[in-house]
Amino acid sequence: METIERALRAPSFVPVRRRLFRQLLESLLYEDALVHEGADDGRCTVHGVDEHGAAVRYRFTAVRRFGFDRVSVVGTLRRETAVSSEEPESVTRFLDEVRAALTADDDCLTRFAHELEETLVKDALAQYVRAERSDVLREAAYDTLEGTVTDGHRYHPAYKSRIGFDIEDNLAYGPEFLRPIRPLWLAAHRSITEVTVSADRDEAGFLLAQLGEATLAEFNDRIRAAGGAPADYTLLPVHPWQWRRQVTSAFSPQLRSGELIVVGEDPHDFAAQQSIRTLSCRDEPARPYLKLALSIVNTSTSRVLAPHTVRNAPAISDWLRNVVTGDEFLRDELGLIVLGEVMGSAVTPAPAAGFARGETYGTLACIWRESLYGFLAPGERAVPFTALTAIELDGTAMIEPWLHATGVREWVGRLVDVAAIPLLHLLFRHGIGCEAHAQNMVLVLRDGVPVRVALKDFHDGVRFSRDHLADSGGCPPLAGTPAHHVNANSFLETEDVDAVTGFVLDAFCFVNLAELGMLLADRFGLAEREFWAIVAERIRVYQERFPELADRFALFDVNRPGVEVEKLTSRRLVPDTEPLLHTVPNPLAVRHAEVK
Repeated sequence: METIERALRAPSFVPVRRRLFRQLLESLLYEDALVHEGADDGRCTVHGVDEHGAAVRYRFTAVRRFGFDRVSVVGTLRRETAVSSEEPESVTRFLDEVRAALTADDDCLTRFAHELEETLVKDALAQYVRAERSDVLREAAYDTLEGTVTDGHRYHPAYKSRIGFDIEDNLAYGPEFLRPIRPLWLAAHRSITEVTVSADRDEAGFLLAQLGEATLAEFNDRIRAAGGAPADYTLLPVHPWQWRRQVTSAFSPQLRSGELIVVGEDPHDFAAQQSIRTLSCRDEPARPYLKLALSIVNTSTSRVLAPHTVRNAPAISDWLRNVVTGDEFLRDELGLIVLGEVMGSAVTPAPAAGFARGETYGTLACIWRESLYGFLAPGERAVPFTALTAIELDGTAMIEPWLHATGVREWVGRLVDVAAIPLLHLLFRHGIGCEAHAQNMVLVLRDGVPVRVALKDFHDGVRFSRDHLADSGGCPPLAGTPAHHVNANSFLETEDVDAVTGFVLDAFCFVNLAELGMLLADRFGLAEREFWAIVAERIRVYQERFPELADRFALFDVNRPGVEVEKLTSRRLVPDTEPLLHTVPNPLAVRHAEVK
């Protein structure tokens, strides 16, 4: 408890609070969810009332950015009353005082305020511990960077809410704290478990490779000791938090009946990646990553693993791997890495009642994803895409030495060639959209120069129109989204081609590239308009190289004037019953991308 007290009193706390307010205001303004007065010079005022009914005003300065018309709040927010002007300290008080100006449901607002307060405390703790360790990001290996890049989502204000984790949980399992995690393994009876495996793997051999002969024999002995036959069970890991907080109660009937049997801990230590629920093996980095169901909410999303997505994971990975292997441009020239999800297991007992479905739906499942280390060549270094906008403790950008060595414009052009072009080629030639937001993409460099990328997280991270696939016969049959699945924006197939294109533009361009473009403008003098012109030019060069795809370029039009992007903050302010989207200007459109 002393650590959290020190973190809340440390100098690093105030910048975290300012960031929270900044991202809250930026997203509310961007999504037209906050009524305000605006002046030509960017000064904004939001009117409210305090708990006594007295007038209060919040003043700040906001500017429009070139990329997607994003909003940036600059300077410090001020709270003004008849007798004072000060920097606000409570985000909950802010939401209460400006309630009349917000587009929000009362119940959702209560929940959202809690998420913001949790984010404030958990990020303050992360930044304090980071400073105490004196982390130097540009010196860290990939798996370490997954924990030490502590920024989280740079748009969503509840970027580190982790609802379900208390402070001790956060210290034990948050990626920033680099604590070792030992997954617990269960034997699950096949009558209540769905197991899917990639075409080039077999379940028994795969599990043997993960656990080793001695551990596997020990686990099988425990199945027999419990009265079961090993052949009737599969084995899957569970996150220790999930075991303690969810599985022991939700699956108590199966534990009592012997359909679930606790067989022991994993023989190795793991560490949490940025996504929190994905673990990498510290002792044997080449072991597959474990993506484990975790019944917490972070940003807008529950972190369980819906069974239909677990079932689809190996099939989608096999499909994408076959597409890349059969495409000379992707395979040989771009060297695109597909981190395949090679096995998935989900425990799916019938719920005791329909209203209790959420207790077991997606709460005990695992997806095994290939480790990046088996794909890297000598001299290559990998960094999470989120690291490209990370700031070192000394205030410099992590990527600064690479930009100085190569030149900003040349480095950006190279990045576009190796990161954007493979995504667009998958879209144009093959009709496959990948949700390559910052956590789903890894940049591979050689001497600080981008050389290729790795894509990951496919189980619910692709979108396509089967009628517009280049090879619809190569696409496997996939499980559809059940009616009781709560995320309205979670689907793979659509008849709307624009939705496939928008899937790529929203995830990769609106998140990855827009954040990088703003960083380069603010710190390195590369105007956003010029940044997007470089992106557009590299796309044009690519398209000229493949004139036979002209019809596909028109079909999947990435230069269209408007792009639909999710209202991520509004999703927390109103009931999440349908996709919340708004159309914003596309910086890749010809009229936007010209250098002036």
